[in-house]
This record gives sequence, structure tokens and C-alpha cells, in this order.
Amino acid sequence: MTYSGSQLTSVDSPLLGVNIDHIATVRNARGGRFPDPVAAALLAVESGADIITFHLREDRRHIQDDDVRRLKEHVAAPLNFEAAVTDEMLDIIERTAPEHVCLVPERRQEVTTEGGLDVVGQRSRLEDACQRLAAAGSRVSLFIGADPAQIHAAAEVGAPCIELHTGALANAWWDGNAAALALELSRLKAGLLLGRSLGLRTHAGHGLALSQHVPIGDSAVVAGQVSSTALVAACPDVSELHIGHALVGHALFVGLRQAIADFKAEAVRARRTGAIVGQ
Repeated sequence: MTYSGSQLTSVDSPLLGVNIDHIATVRNARGGRFPDPVAAALLAVESGADIITFHLREDRRHIQDDDVRRLKEHVAAPLNFEAAVTDEMLDIIERTAPEHVCLVPERRQEVTTEGGLDVVGQRSRLEDACQRLAAAGSRVSLFIGADPAQIHAAAEVGAPCIELHTGALANAWWDGNAAALALELSRLKAGLLLGRSLGLRTHAGHGLALSQHVPIGDSAVVAGQVSSTALVAACPDVSELHIGHALVGHALFVGLRQAIADFKAEAVRARRTGAIVGQ
């Protein structure tokens, strides 16, 4: 099902951060300037995105430094700057002064971010980063797994927000593994509740999708199944969802405006009605 988006709004639904990295991936596949991720960001905001998320990676595989400069110059909506905890990235963030920052782990060999930060093992480094970026005027979030030790450590180093990694949940959903999905959803809910109890603003993201455009021959995900986006959006402790790859992929079929409307509507519907694993 698709939605117009115009009739489905709710202050209680999670905000939608639209990640534009893969617009830049398509551009970089051939070089040049098209498609422009900044133009996509402007259209996303016009279409209802609450936040624009982007990841400036060490190897610059998608977003480039000039994209960051132009995003800051032209996009009025809050920017969520994802980056590794390196001196280079902290310097760039301080100069850019985005409204939001999400610190993430990063390895050159990975295709996408494969796990959460080890806050427990990097307390001093992350405490310093949180202080530096807060002084630059940025709200800091730490991208972590739904591990109680990591959530406690995030609060202790001074991060006001956490974003819980939903990759394992999303993979279980795609695989049609109901037991794994139920386990991951239970872990996520417990992590969100713990974060809120510690005074943290709690976000979620990575791999979340709708149940449309299932690969031909793949029977694990069926039309009408509760989407992974709905399962997470229904959690009352989620205040922001950050979605990129699946949203951009959905846009290939329906266009960026409709894709954003569909994901926002899915979140609103899920928060209003709830979502049940296996429904």
C-alpha cells in the first residue's frame, strides 16, 4: 500500500531522518555531478523529511566534502552528520557545526556500518568527542547496539542521545525468521526503555524497510507483512528513525516524494495502531 502522506501526521510519531548517502553512490558510480545529493536533500525536506542524514566516510565512497559544505549552506532542515570518531572527522564537524551528529564505528572493508560503537572500551575518547561537539553546538548521538552496558556507558560519557542499531532485526525480517525477529525486537524495546530511563533521547535505524517490491522468487517477505519500519516505529520510546538504503531503493519504483510519504505514513500508522510480529 502507498499513502499520500497529506492526511497522516502525528506529533507522537517518530521523526524521519532521510539518509541521502546512496544518491551520492549513484552519482559517484559514473562521476560528475548528477544525481546531486543536495538537490535530493532539498526535495526530501519539501516532501516531509524531518532531518537530513548523511555519512562522510573516511574513504569518501559516497558523500564528499563539498556535499557537506553545500548541505550546510542550502538545507534549512536539521542536518544529522554521521561520522567515525577520528580527529579528521571531529575537525570537519566542528567547522560545519551541524545541528545533529551521530558518531558511528567505521571500517574500510565493510559495505555498510556493521555494528555499534564500543563505548565501554572507548570511554575517554568518546567523552572528549561529546564535549568537543557539544561545544560546537551539535547534539551528539552514539550509534550502538541494544546492549545495556553500552547504553549505560553512552549516558556516562555525556551523550544526550543514542541510536540503536536495527540491522539484526532488519535481517531477521528479510529472512522471515520469526524467532530471531521476536528476539531482536524484544532487545530493541528493552534498550530503548533503558535509554529513556537514563534520560537519553532514543533513536533507531539501519536496514529498515517496507514490504513492497519484494525480490522475485524470494518468499521470505510477503506482501502485506508488517514492515520492519512499522515494527520499530510502533515502539513508543523511539523518537527518531533514520532510513536511507531502503527508502532510496523504494524511490526507484515510486519516486522520492512518494517514498518519503510512504515511510512517514508507515511510522504514523504503526505508532497509532501498534505492530505485531508475524501479523
